[in-house]
Amino acid sequence: MPRFFTDNIDSDLIELSGENGRHISRSLRMRPGETLTLCDGKGNECNCTITEISGDEVFLKVEERMKSSSEASVFLRLCQCLPKSDKMDLITQKVTELGVSEIVPVNSEFCIAKMAGKEEKKISRWQKIALEAAKQSGRGIIPNFANPMSFKEAVKNLPGEKILFYEHGGEALRDIITPEMDEITIFIGPEGGFSEDEVAFAKANGVRTATLGPRILRTETAPITAASLIMYMTGNLE
Repeated sequence: MPRFFTDNIDSDLIELSGENGRHISRSLRMRPGETLTLCDGKGNECNCTITEISGDEVFLKVEERMKSSSEASVFLRLCQCLPKSDKMDLITQKVTELGVSEIVPVNSEFCIAKMAGKEEKKISRWQKIALEAAKQSGRGIIPNFANPMSFKEAVKNLPGEKILFYEHGGEALRDIITPEMDEITIFIGPEGGFSEDEVAFAKANGVRTATLGPRILRTETAPITAASLIMYMTGNLE
């Protein structure tokens, strides 16, 4: 069933216009009597029947309301040090599918990519990718993109159990993650990894270092692997 996000699903009769309306009427060519799902981005959703379509305006009747069953029990935050090229596009898409709740672009010592002057444009692009991935994967929320932070700001200010994945080794993830954890913040380095000074700073501020095995993973592979393992270990891939 097609899935759309809209701010307000409280009424029993809902009107969609703009991009959602155009997509329903023009791209999908849906007709009255067909059904779709609306989500408010907060974990609430409803199944609706189209009653009328007028141009790009779509009128719907709510048939059933429910809480989203696809959201994870753990709030997983990805602090991704900025990668080169369009790798962030792939990372955003895949971690959204896996259930990540928030993505924080991070500037670290070995980052080659820079966002200076392009923050709004890039975050808008990534947020749109997250929206489309959330629709495709049946999410009840759209992962939020936080404003870019420096590595030290992220380490000191972000909440949750904090884990830095380090290419030179660390604890096994099975020794860190428990099913009861409700908020986890993970740090993934850029192409050049983390500096020794950054790892020392993280450890001094309560961040645990972890390994993803003996092979060095690419910066776009590591967050997908880490998110998959954490979702499995917290019972969210069952």
